[in-house]
Amino acid sequence: MNTLPPITVSTTDRDRLFAVLDNFKGDSDQIDYLYDELARANIVEAIAMPEDVVTLGSRLRFRNVATGREHERVLTLPHETQTVSDAISILTPAGAALLGLKVGNEIRWPHQGHFLRLQLLSVSRT
Repeated sequence: MNTLPPITVSTTDRDRLFAVLDNFKGDSDQIDYLYDELARANIVEAIAMPEDVVTLGSRLRFRNVATGREHERVLTLPHETQTVSDAISILTPAGAALLGLKVGNEIRWPHQGHFLRLQLLSVSRT
């Protein structure tokens, strides 16, 4: 059984994501996973978001547990990836998996018949 870590999402991010998801014409599995994440999230006002939790616009460092490789990216909406250096779209498997995670959490995220295992190492607001 895959136990997912708790996630926290701001009302602002939730609303922005629903606007994108409701109009997206891409990978339906990825969209379904994001809807499921939003449904299980603890939703809080943006001002109440803990500093160690990933939000849209956060600079985050994470590790792919299977490979040991570390990455540093800024989590963005798809249309922002062209204008943000080191962007990772919320619609990529890794981007979707990291939304709302707290530093130190690890998540198993379904991707093309297997799972990505990612661990969040650090978060900062850009």
